[in-house]
Amino acid sequence: PTSLCTLHIVLEKGSPYPQVILPQFGGYWIEDAEAPAGTPTSSDSSFCEEEEAESSGPGGEGGGFGYRLESNSTARAYRKHFLGREHMNYYCTGSSLGNLIMSLKHEEVEGQEFLRIMLRSKTKTLHDRIPLEGLPQLPSVPQIAKLLCDDVTGLKFNPVLYPRGSQLIVSFDEHEVNNTFKFGVIYQKFGQTSEEELFGNNEETSAFAEFLSMLGDNIELQDFKGFRGGLDVSHGQTGSQSVYTVFRNREIMFHVSTKLPFTEGDVQQLQRKRHIGNDIVAAVFQEEPTPFVPDMIASNFLHAYVLVQAENPCTDHTTYKVSVTAREDVPPFGPPLPNPAVFKKGPEFREFLLTKLINAENACYKSDKFAKLEGRTRAALLDNLHDELHRQTQATLGLGSITDEDKLENGGHGGLLESFKRAMRVRSHSMETMVGSHKHKPAGGGGVPSSVSGGVLPQSSTECTKSTFTPPVLSAKSPLKSPVKRRSGLFPRLHSSTESPTERHPSRSDQKTADIIPHSQEVRSETSSNPSSPEICPNKERSVNCGVSLLLYDSPAVEFLQTCSTAQHSTAQHSQPEVSVELTSKQVHSGRACG
Repeated sequence: PTSLCTLHIVLEKGSPYPQVILPQFGGYWIEDAEAPAGTPTSSDSSFCEEEEAESSGPGGEGGGFGYRLESNSTARAYRKHFLGREHMNYYCTGSSLGNLIMSLKHEEVEGQEFLRIMLRSKTKTLHDRIPLEGLPQLPSVPQIAKLLCDDVTGLKFNPVLYPRGSQLIVSFDEHEVNNTFKFGVIYQKFGQTSEEELFGNNEETSAFAEFLSMLGDNIELQDFKGFRGGLDVSHGQTGSQSVYTVFRNREIMFHVSTKLPFTEGDVQQLQRKRHIGNDIVAAVFQEEPTPFVPDMIASNFLHAYVLVQAENPCTDHTTYKVSVTAREDVPPFGPPLPNPAVFKKGPEFREFLLTKLINAENACYKSDKFAKLEGRTRAALLDNLHDELHRQTQATLGLGSITDEDKLENGGHGGLLESFKRAMRVRSHSMETMVGSHKHKPAGGGGVPSSVSGGVLPQSSTECTKSTFTPPVLSAKSPLKSPVKRRSGLFPRLHSSTESPTERHPSRSDQKTADIIPHSQEVRSETSSNPSSPEICPNKERSVNCGVSLLLYDSPAVEFLQTCSTAQHSTAQHSQPEVSVELTSKQVHSGRACG
């Protein structure tokens, strides 16, 4: 109501009318065309000159008239300077600034060495390049972090060893990069002073149509495949047409007030307001000189307005007068208005206007409301990135658990340590199976189950159970089914024979050595004519002998255990019978056949 009274007072005074009037209680600023152009504040990068150098090319940040998009180039720095190049990534846990992610890259330019650094915290990303000339040695990682941020303490960095870590980091850096925009376009007639009047306009004059054709292309919404900006492209609930364009690799959809559905009897025209009122930036087209107050439209999202007033429309001498207003917590944004802020109709004005709209939205994200939301989002994403890099690094080293999906991606291995653990579990289960099966075997049995293959020891079954497998835990076990399926032909069986046929009770060292015989070695009878034959006891008069069948399926674990067995065998060769290991092509083929 206060702004409405102000507008009526201004209109009663007659022309000339100001293009924008500030609300009585403030809260907004108006860009002064006579003020000197300041440094854009919507970019945090210290390498603005690089962005400007690239802007001259097609698709670059700057167009043919030199109007530069003020996007945060730090968000794209990792992709530009690090991704696909030799560099190192580190993560830090529990510093005074929380979790940190750092990237380092050595560069050499014209014979001079540099160190490019990116340090990510919960609040911001620091990007810099320091020369190494004059330094006696390369500084440590914590020292490098202190160079960028003096007040950080408690630094303890760990290298990122996950092969796909760079993809996770670049996704985090570019989470704030926006390549799609939606802007409101409001048509204001002379003397209109309320949002009900603005959203109630239902006709497009030739001057307004000329302005829309300069912004972009008139497209049919039905089955539209580009960026739709929240409009319905399937059922026509948001109108049949809209204005769309692609500008410097960015898609823009305009919410034109006169093209959105008009509802008879609805004073507020909620079908129109719910789209334009949820935009962050809007362009207001004034066909005649008339004042506009930024709080005329009640919205929690609209933070900036670009007002365009047509002069001599639909002629060869059409010009546009431009004014800019935004909420007081929105920083200034470019390109600056010329003095006077009047443009001729043509491609230069189009480039200026679209650049101004995009920069306005990027600047609005730094206002208090959006900055708090972005801060919470960034902090959560950084913590998730830190935890994922730590988890995947530990999994790569075989020190942490990984999910089934990670196992499929990494080939099912959890590192050498995990392979060794799996092999030991296989051996333990197989030993328990053999002992349990032998305990329940009849005393007069003449053979062994078909699942137990290998050779025999020259002891009776009672002696074998007592002397070789004395631990009460194992002997008390009930028969277990081996969890390892037989796989024929993967690994040949290695057979060993004892030289002394006489019975003896092995000493404690013999018993210990017998427990660490490698899984791929099996004991066989020296009288066996066919070392690979599945028949264990061809002589029925022989006493029942026990054998061990252990089958491994992890080649690295087999090599590892064979190495350990060789070392253990050399230390215990005086306390146990000599074991000979032989592997021939005949055994390999016969082992595959009978497996």
